[in-house]
Amino acid sequence: MKKIIGITLGDPAGIGPEISLKAFAKKELYNHCRPLLVGDKSVVEYYLDRHPEIGLHLNVIDLAADGKYTHGIVDMIDLGIVDMNHFEIGKVSSVGGDAAFQYVKKVIELAMSQEIDATVTNPLNKEAMNSAGHHYAGHTEIYADLTGTDKYTMMLADGNLRVVHVSTHVSLREACDRATKERVLDVIRIANTACKNLGIGNPRIAVAGLNPHCGENGLFGTEEIEQINPAVEAAKLEGINVCGSLPADTLFSKANGGMYDIVVAMYHDQGHIPLKLLGFVYDQAIGSWKAVQGVNITLGLPIIRTSVDHGTAFDQAGHWTASEISLENAIDYAIRLAEHSPKKVEKR
Repeated sequence: MKKIIGITLGDPAGIGPEISLKAFAKKELYNHCRPLLVGDKSVVEYYLDRHPEIGLHLNVIDLAADGKYTHGIVDMIDLGIVDMNHFEIGKVSSVGGDAAFQYVKKVIELAMSQEIDATVTNPLNKEAMNSAGHHYAGHTEIYADLTGTDKYTMMLADGNLRVVHVSTHVSLREACDRATKERVLDVIRIANTACKNLGIGNPRIAVAGLNPHCGENGLFGTEEIEQINPAVEAAKLEGINVCGSLPADTLFSKANGGMYDIVVAMYHDQGHIPLKLLGFVYDQAIGSWKAVQGVNITLGLPIIRTSVDHGTAFDQAGHWTASEISLENAIDYAIRLAEHSPKKVEKR
Protein backbone atom coordinates (compact mmCIF):
# COMPACT_ATOMS: atom_id res chain seq x y z
CA MET A 1 0.00 0.00 0.00
CA LYS A 2 1.15 3.52 -0.75
CA LYS A 3 2.02 5.52 2.35
CA ILE A 4 -0.50 8.01 3.77
CA ILE A 5 1.21 11.38 4.09
CA GLY A 6 -0.48 13.95 6.34
CA ILE A 7 0.12 17.50 5.08
CA THR A 8 -0.72 20.56 7.18
CA LEU A 9 -2.21 23.62 5.51
CA GLY A 10 0.19 25.97 7.33
CA ASP A 11 -0.87 29.45 8.38
CA PRO A 12 -4.05 29.99 6.33
CA ALA A 13 -3.03 33.59 5.70
CA GLY A 14 0.18 32.46 3.98
CA ILE A 15 1.06 30.56 0.82
CA GLY A 16 0.52 27.10 2.33
CA PRO A 17 -3.01 26.66 0.95
CA GLU A 18 -2.13 27.56 -2.63
CA ILE A 19 1.08 25.53 -2.87
CA SER A 20 -0.79 22.57 -1.36
CA LEU A 21 -3.46 22.71 -4.03
CA LYS A 22 -0.86 23.10 -6.77
CA ALA A 23 0.90 19.97 -5.48
CA PHE A 24 -2.38 18.03 -5.18
CA ALA A 25 -3.25 18.97 -8.77
CA LYS A 26 -0.35 16.88 -10.11
CA LYS A 27 -1.18 13.28 -10.91
CA GLU A 28 2.38 12.19 -10.13
CA LEU A 29 1.75 12.81 -6.44
CA TYR A 30 -0.82 10.02 -6.32
CA ASN A 31 1.53 7.60 -8.07
CA HIS A 32 3.77 7.65 -5.02
CA CYS A 33 1.59 8.20 -1.95
CA ARG A 34 -1.85 8.83 -0.50
CA PRO A 35 -1.84 12.55 0.38
CA LEU A 36 -4.10 13.83 3.17
CA LEU A 37 -4.57 17.53 3.85
CA VAL A 38 -5.21 18.73 7.42
CA GLY A 39 -6.61 22.24 7.74
CA ASP A 40 -9.79 24.22 7.21
CA LYS A 41 -12.42 23.44 4.62
CA SER A 42 -13.36 27.11 4.32
CA VAL A 43 -9.82 28.10 3.33
CA VAL A 44 -9.49 25.40 0.68
CA GLU A 45 -12.92 26.20 -0.75
CA TYR A 46 -11.93 29.87 -0.96
CA TYR A 47 -9.05 29.00 -3.30
CA LEU A 48 -10.91 26.34 -5.25
CA ASP A 49 -13.74 28.80 -5.99
CA ARG A 50 -11.23 31.29 -7.39
CA HIS A 51 -9.21 28.75 -9.37
CA PRO A 52 -11.62 26.24 -10.95
CA GLU A 53 -9.06 25.65 -13.70
CA ILE A 54 -7.07 23.50 -11.28
CA GLY A 55 -9.78 20.86 -11.52
CA LEU A 56 -9.86 19.74 -7.89
CA HIS A 57 -12.79 18.70 -5.69
CA LEU A 58 -12.79 18.58 -1.91
CA ASN A 59 -13.61 15.43 0.05
CA VAL A 60 -13.92 16.09 3.80
CA ILE A 61 -13.33 12.99 5.95
CA ASP A 62 -13.08 12.19 9.64
CA LEU A 63 -10.61 9.30 9.43
CA ALA A 64 -7.48 9.01 7.32
CA ALA A 65 -8.53 5.51 6.26
CA ASP A 66 -11.71 6.91 4.65
CA GLY A 67 -9.89 8.94 1.97
CA LYS A 68 -10.42 8.23 -1.73
CA TYR A 69 -6.79 9.18 -2.59
CA THR A 70 -7.58 9.64 -6.24
CA HIS A 71 -6.19 12.37 -8.50
CA GLY A 72 -8.66 15.22 -8.78
CA ILE A 73 -9.92 14.80 -5.22
CA VAL A 74 -8.42 16.55 -2.19
CA ASP A 75 -9.01 14.35 0.86
CA MET A 76 -9.07 16.59 3.91
CA ILE A 77 -9.62 16.54 7.67
CA ASP A 78 -11.38 19.80 8.52
CA LEU A 79 -10.70 21.39 11.92
CA GLY A 80 -13.25 24.18 11.41
CA ILE A 81 -11.20 27.00 12.92
CA VAL A 82 -11.16 29.74 10.27
CA ASP A 83 -14.15 31.73 9.04
CA MET A 84 -13.11 33.23 5.70
CA ASN A 85 -15.80 35.90 6.03
CA HIS A 86 -13.77 37.40 8.86
CA PHE A 87 -10.23 36.48 7.92
CA GLU A 88 -7.64 38.41 5.94
CA ILE A 89 -5.05 36.71 3.75
CA GLY A 90 -1.51 38.04 3.95
CA LYS A 91 -1.79 39.36 7.53
CA VAL A 92 -0.39 38.15 10.84
CA SER A 93 -3.22 37.15 13.17
CA SER A 94 -3.78 35.07 16.28
CA VAL A 95 -6.51 33.16 14.44
CA GLY A 96 -4.07 32.14 11.72
CA GLY A 97 -1.43 31.28 14.32
CA ASP A 98 -3.83 29.13 16.32
CA ALA A 99 -5.06 27.36 13.20
CA ALA A 100 -1.52 26.55 12.05
CA PHE A 101 -0.68 25.15 15.47
CA GLN A 102 -3.84 23.02 15.66
CA TYR A 103 -3.14 21.55 12.21
CA VAL A 104 0.32 20.47 13.38
CA LYS A 105 -1.05 19.04 16.60
CA LYS A 106 -3.58 17.00 14.62
CA VAL A 107 -1.07 15.43 12.22
CA ILE A 108 1.18 14.55 15.14
CA GLU A 109 -1.75 12.77 16.80
CA LEU A 110 -2.51 10.93 13.57
CA ALA A 111 1.10 9.84 13.16
CA MET A 112 1.51 8.78 16.80
CA SER A 113 -1.56 6.57 16.47
CA GLN A 114 -0.22 5.26 13.12
CA GLU A 115 -3.26 6.41 11.19
CA ILE A 116 -0.81 8.07 8.80
CA ASP A 117 2.74 7.11 7.87
CA ALA A 118 4.45 10.51 7.83
CA THR A 119 3.78 14.22 8.32
CA VAL A 120 4.65 17.20 6.13
CA THR A 121 4.26 20.78 7.35
CA ASN A 122 3.55 23.93 5.42
CA PRO A 123 4.94 27.18 6.86
CA LEU A 124 3.60 28.84 9.99
CA ASN A 125 4.31 32.29 11.36
CA LYS A 126 6.01 32.30 14.76
CA GLU A 127 4.64 35.71 15.74
CA ALA A 128 1.08 34.66 14.90
CA MET A 129 1.42 31.35 16.72
CA ASN A 130 2.83 32.93 19.86
CA SER A 131 0.15 35.63 19.83
CA ALA A 132 -2.38 32.79 19.96
CA GLY A 133 -0.79 31.51 23.16
CA HIS A 134 1.31 28.69 21.71
CA HIS A 135 4.79 29.58 22.89
CA TYR A 136 7.18 27.66 20.69
CA ALA A 137 10.18 28.76 18.63
CA GLY A 138 8.93 26.78 15.63
CA HIS A 139 7.77 23.44 14.24
CA THR A 140 10.76 21.53 15.56
CA GLU A 141 10.03 22.46 19.15
CA ILE A 142 6.32 21.66 18.78
CA TYR A 143 7.10 18.17 17.51
CA ALA A 144 9.67 17.55 20.24
CA ASP A 145 7.24 18.64 22.97
CA LEU A 146 4.16 16.81 21.72
CA THR A 147 6.07 13.57 21.07
CA GLY A 148 8.07 13.71 24.30
CA THR A 149 11.41 13.78 22.49
CA ASP A 150 14.58 15.02 24.20
CA LYS A 151 17.29 14.32 21.63
CA TYR A 152 16.43 15.74 18.23
CA THR A 153 17.85 18.00 15.56
CA MET A 154 16.92 19.79 12.36
CA MET A 155 18.13 18.56 8.99
CA LEU A 156 18.02 20.64 5.82
CA ALA A 157 18.38 18.97 2.45
CA ASP A 158 18.62 20.08 -1.16
CA GLY A 159 20.06 17.75 -3.77
CA ASN A 160 23.38 16.30 -2.60
CA LEU A 161 23.66 18.66 0.36
CA ARG A 162 22.25 17.57 3.73
CA VAL A 163 22.92 19.47 6.94
CA VAL A 164 22.02 18.75 10.58
CA HIS A 165 22.35 21.27 13.39
CA VAL A 166 23.81 21.16 16.88
CA SER A 167 21.64 24.20 17.76
CA THR A 168 19.02 26.20 15.90
CA HIS A 169 16.69 28.83 17.35
CA VAL A 170 18.95 30.39 19.97
CA SER A 171 21.25 33.41 20.05
CA LEU A 172 24.71 33.05 18.54
CA ARG A 173 26.24 33.49 22.00
CA GLU A 174 24.11 30.65 23.39
CA ALA A 175 24.85 28.50 20.32
CA CYS A 176 28.56 28.56 21.22
CA ASP A 177 27.76 27.27 24.71
CA ARG A 178 25.60 24.48 23.27
CA ALA A 179 28.42 23.04 21.17
CA THR A 180 29.34 20.48 23.83
CA LYS A 181 30.90 17.07 23.32
CA GLU A 182 27.69 15.36 24.42
CA ARG A 183 25.44 17.34 22.08
CA VAL A 184 27.77 17.06 19.07
CA LEU A 185 28.02 13.29 19.59
CA ASP A 186 24.23 12.99 19.83
CA VAL A 187 23.80 14.88 16.55
CA ILE A 188 26.44 12.74 14.80
CA ARG A 189 24.54 9.63 15.88
CA ILE A 190 21.21 11.09 14.72
CA ALA A 191 22.75 12.07 11.37
CA ASN A 192 24.10 8.56 10.88
CA THR A 193 20.70 6.99 11.58
CA ALA A 194 18.91 9.48 9.32
CA CYS A 195 21.13 8.70 6.35
CA LYS A 196 20.60 4.97 6.85
CA ASN A 197 16.84 5.59 6.97
CA LEU A 198 17.21 7.28 3.60
CA GLY A 199 18.83 4.15 2.19
CA ILE A 200 22.49 5.25 2.49
CA GLY A 201 24.36 2.15 3.66
CA ASN A 202 27.57 3.66 5.07
CA PRO A 203 27.00 7.41 5.54
CA ARG A 204 29.99 9.72 5.20
CA ILE A 205 29.59 12.38 7.90
CA ALA A 206 31.57 15.62 8.12
CA VAL A 207 31.57 17.81 11.23
CA ALA A 208 32.05 21.55 10.84
CA GLY A 209 34.15 23.61 13.20
CA LEU A 210 32.63 26.40 15.26
CA ASN A 211 35.42 28.96 14.92
CA PRO A 212 37.21 30.33 11.81
CA HIS A 213 39.70 27.74 10.52
CA CYS A 214 38.53 25.44 13.34
CA GLY A 215 40.24 27.70 15.86
CA GLU A 216 43.78 27.35 14.43
CA ASN A 217 44.86 25.06 17.29
CA GLY A 218 43.38 27.31 19.94
CA LEU A 219 44.39 30.68 18.47
CA PHE A 220 40.80 31.66 17.60
CA GLY A 221 38.96 29.51 20.14
CA THR A 222 39.21 26.18 21.92
CA GLU A 223 35.78 24.60 21.30
CA GLU A 224 37.17 22.32 18.60
CA ILE A 225 39.94 21.03 20.88
CA GLU A 226 37.82 20.68 24.01
CA GLN A 227 34.40 19.65 22.68
CA ILE A 228 33.95 19.00 18.96
CA ASN A 229 36.99 16.87 18.12
CA PRO A 230 36.51 14.61 21.17
CA ALA A 231 32.93 14.01 20.03
CA VAL A 232 34.16 13.02 16.57
CA GLU A 233 36.68 10.59 18.06
CA ALA A 234 34.01 9.06 20.30
CA ALA A 235 31.77 8.56 17.27
CA LYS A 236 34.57 6.83 15.39
CA LEU A 237 34.94 4.38 18.26
CA GLU A 238 31.27 3.51 17.75
CA GLY A 239 31.98 2.60 14.14
CA ILE A 240 30.53 5.75 12.60
CA ASN A 241 32.21 6.98 9.40
CA VAL A 242 32.84 10.57 10.48
CA CYS A 243 35.60 13.15 10.10
CA GLY A 244 36.24 16.59 11.52
CA SER A 245 36.25 19.15 12.70
CA LEU A 246 36.62 20.79 9.29
CA PRO A 247 36.60 24.51 8.31
CA ALA A 248 33.05 25.49 7.44
CA ASP A 249 34.07 27.92 4.68
CA THR A 250 35.06 25.04 2.36
CA LEU A 251 33.20 22.09 3.87
CA PHE A 252 29.79 22.78 2.34
CA SER A 253 31.16 23.02 -1.20
CA LYS A 254 32.79 19.61 -0.74
CA ALA A 255 29.56 18.12 0.58
CA ASN A 256 27.53 19.60 -2.25
CA GLY A 257 29.99 18.04 -4.68
CA GLY A 258 29.39 14.60 -3.20
CA MET A 259 32.39 14.14 -0.89
CA TYR A 260 30.12 13.72 2.15
CA ASP A 261 26.55 12.52 2.62
CA ILE A 262 25.75 14.88 5.50
CA VAL A 263 27.31 17.77 7.42
CA VAL A 264 26.96 18.48 11.14
CA ALA A 265 26.70 22.27 11.48
CA MET A 266 27.27 23.97 14.83
CA TYR A 267 24.52 26.60 14.67
CA HIS A 268 21.49 27.83 12.71
CA ASP A 269 22.97 30.16 10.09
CA GLN A 270 26.08 28.06 9.53
CA GLY A 271 23.84 25.36 8.09
CA HIS A 272 20.96 27.41 6.70
CA ILE A 273 22.92 29.87 4.57
CA PRO A 274 24.60 27.34 2.23
CA LEU A 275 21.34 25.41 1.80
CA LYS A 276 19.31 28.49 0.96
CA LEU A 277 22.04 29.90 -1.27
CA LEU A 278 21.60 26.78 -3.40
CA GLY A 279 17.83 26.40 -3.19
CA PHE A 280 16.57 29.99 -3.17
CA VAL A 281 17.09 31.67 -6.55
CA TYR A 282 15.94 35.27 -6.98
CA ASP A 283 15.43 36.57 -10.53
CA GLN A 284 16.13 40.30 -10.53
CA ALA A 285 14.84 40.71 -14.09
CA ILE A 286 11.31 39.69 -13.15
CA GLY A 287 11.49 40.83 -9.53
CA SER A 288 10.49 37.51 -7.97
CA TRP A 289 11.80 34.16 -6.83
CA LYS A 290 12.64 31.81 -9.68
CA ALA A 291 13.05 28.86 -7.32
CA VAL A 292 12.41 28.22 -3.65
CA GLN A 293 13.35 24.65 -2.86
CA GLY A 294 14.83 22.51 -0.13
CA VAL A 295 13.46 20.41 2.71
CA ASN A 296 13.46 20.80 6.49
CA ILE A 297 13.37 17.51 8.42
CA THR A 298 13.18 16.95 12.18
CA LEU A 299 15.32 13.97 13.17
CA GLY A 300 15.20 11.91 16.34
CA LEU A 301 11.40 11.87 16.60
CA PRO A 302 9.29 8.71 16.94
CA ILE A 303 7.40 9.89 13.82
CA ILE A 304 8.43 11.32 10.45
CA ARG A 305 8.27 15.07 9.92
CA THR A 306 9.45 16.96 6.84
CA SER A 307 8.66 20.53 5.86
CA VAL A 308 9.06 23.20 3.25
CA ASP A 309 12.21 25.24 3.76
CA HIS A 310 10.60 28.67 3.46
CA GLY A 311 8.25 30.93 5.34
CA THR A 312 4.62 31.96 4.99
CA ALA A 313 5.44 34.66 2.38
CA PHE A 314 2.46 36.82 3.36
CA ASP A 315 3.41 39.28 0.60
CA GLN A 316 2.74 36.59 -2.04
CA ALA A 317 -0.28 34.96 -0.42
CA GLY A 318 -3.48 35.03 -2.45
CA HIS A 319 -1.79 35.93 -5.74
CA TRP A 320 -1.44 32.33 -6.96
CA THR A 321 2.24 32.90 -7.82
CA ALA A 322 3.98 30.88 -5.08
CA SER A 323 6.08 27.87 -6.08
CA GLU A 324 5.16 24.41 -4.80
CA ILE A 325 8.62 22.91 -5.46
CA SER A 326 9.77 22.91 -1.83
CA LEU A 327 6.53 21.23 -0.72
CA GLU A 328 6.92 18.56 -3.39
CA ASN A 329 10.51 17.96 -2.23
CA ALA A 330 9.28 17.65 1.36
CA ILE A 331 6.63 15.12 0.36
CA ASP A 332 9.21 13.11 -1.59
CA TYR A 333 11.49 12.97 1.47
CA ALA A 334 8.57 11.96 3.69
CA ILE A 335 7.73 9.07 1.36
CA ARG A 336 11.37 7.97 1.22
CA LEU A 337 11.70 8.03 5.01
CA ALA A 338 8.39 6.22 5.47
CA GLU A 339 9.54 3.45 3.16
CA HIS A 340 12.94 2.96 4.86
CA SER A 341 12.47 3.92 8.52
CA PRO A 342 11.64 1.31 11.17
CA LYS A 343 8.40 1.82 13.10
CA LYS A 344 9.04 3.67 16.35
CA VAL A 345 5.59 3.93 17.88
CA GLU A 346 3.16 1.18 18.73
CA LYS A 347 -0.28 1.27 17.13
CA ARG A 348 -2.92 2.37 19.62
